Amino acid sequence: MWANLTPLLLEATLQTLYMVAVSGVLGTAFGLPLGVFLATSQRGELLSAPLVNKVLGLVVNATRSVPFIILVVAIIPFTRALAGTSIGTTAAIVPLTVAAIPFIARLVENAIREVDSGLIEAARAMGATPLQIIRKVLIPEALPGIALGLTLALVSLIGYSAMVGAVGGEGLGDLGIRYGYQRFMPEVMAAVVVILVVLVQLVQSVGEGIARAVDRRAPRNRGR
Repeated sequence: MWANLTPLLLEATLQTLYMVAVSGVLGTAFGLPLGVFLATSQRGELLSAPLVNKVLGLVVNATRSVPFIILVVAIIPFTRALAGTSIGTTAAIVPLTVAAIPFIARLVENAIREVDSGLIEAARAMGATPLQIIRKVLIPEALPGIALGLTLALVSLIGYSAMVGAVGGEGLGDLGIRYGYQRFMPEVMAAVVVILVVLVQLVQSVGEGIARAVDRRAPRNRGR
């Protein structure tokens, strides 16, 4: 039995890694600048635009408040318009990315808001522009927190990727449902759970290692 299931487990694991990697990259590409803007655009801040900040904040909060499984179903027309289909691995990337963007944005916003405001004032006093302050002060100082936030986002995406198996997505979640639940094969479900736990532990360990490495470098960068 395991000789037949091993290729399926390998394929499902690769599908999960593909979904998580692509949606993580896309979520970061959109969520990082969004988070930076949310952290610097309230009244009196570097990119002061309180009305836009409020509107974007409402959109982010509304998206984050929708349970992921409902979000997947709700945006099926959008998914079909982008991917040409609403089922399969590539289609699953669309709701995963939509869920990741506001989540990452809030994590980045929180990391940037933890930066000492005195550093911003010092940079302003030296004549730095808002974009220079963001690029050379805020992001470097917040990088350890951002790294931990992105690690948390990837861990969440692994869990979300398993959920899309219930609505036509592929990957480990789909394998667990089709074989572990529908065909009453608990050993397959156990194997899926073990693989997911291993993936989460690997992502968490690597993310924490990167955050520690960045944090060790930060004091030397500030002292130069």
